[in-house]
Amino acid sequence: MSDKNITRLRGKYSNEVVPALSKRFGYKNVMQVPKLTKIVLNMGLGEAITNAKILDSAADEINRITGQKPVITKARRSIANFKLREGMPIGCTVTLRREKMWEFLDRLVSFALPRVRDFKGVSKKGFDGRGNYSLGIREQIIFPEIEYDKIEKIKGLNATFVTSAGTDEEGFELLKMLGMPFRK
Repeated sequence: MSDKNITRLRGKYSNEVVPALSKRFGYKNVMQVPKLTKIVLNMGLGEAITNAKILDSAADEINRITGQKPVITKARRSIANFKLREGMPIGCTVTLRREKMWEFLDRLVSFALPRVRDFKGVSKKGFDGRGNYSLGIREQIIFPEIEYDKIEKIKGLNATFVTSAGTDEEGFELLKMLGMPFRK
């Protein structure tokens, strides 16, 4: 891979984050340093039961945000109270890896999150105990790729950052050094 293909954030990870994490946690080997392995974006739409067009617009929006075609998720089981049948399409998801993952994280941290109204940082409580972090985004309009005039409805999405870190503390330090704006 040539130097031209390396994104800004991936270069920062290699040059700054790896040595800093090695020093902070005392890793003997570079392979022990936690890294970001994938980012999973998920948009669950319960309204897709009554309005099938909303699923198409959600898939198009996730495609614009990530540059990758999402997979339509289907209900695993029937729930009568929600008028939900097994196999009905109810959401869409996309998994980002390698360069697209780094580009998305860079755009999220640099452009999208600062556009949130009254933004004070993201919560530190989204860790799962194994170093992975989940973040809920209330409005898809914070992404510059979404044209405000063309959206029918404000939809939220979940972003999960999967790391190779063993503990929440390591995962927190990794994401913080990559620029994730955590609350004080």
